Amino acid sequence: MKKLVVTDKKGCMACLACVMACSEAFYKEFHPDKACIRIVEKNGEVKTNVCLQCGKCAKNCEAGAIKQNAKGTYVVDKKLCTGCGKCVEVCPMGVMVKAEDKPTSSKCIACGICAKACPQGILEVQEK
Repeated sequence: MKKLVVTDKKGCMACLACVMACSEAFYKEFHPDKACIRIVEKNGEVKTNVCLQCGKCAKNCEAGAIKQNAKGTYVVDKKLCTGCGKCVEVCPMGVMVKAEDKPTSSKCIACGICAKACPQGILEVQEK
């Protein structure tokens, strides 16, 4: 299974370079809510939330729009997605995106754009 992994959980400096790269790649603008990666601060610590490829989004998609591709990565079929947002509600990491100005949801496809943008080098696309 191909997925994005945080290789150093304490290495994030919250610079948002990964968030910017993701949102700009898929939505052509820097908007943290439109990135499929989240930087959150909890109890004074910075945490990088990435898609676990757990499949909860797929299990809860009534339209059957989220499926695993040949590499085992869950992807959204934009032709089938109704934009209901149930996948966003069940994502344990809070990284499913349903932008108000778009008709469908989106999620991490393990493309590596965020990993290339990270100046700390703590993100990596791996085959698991």
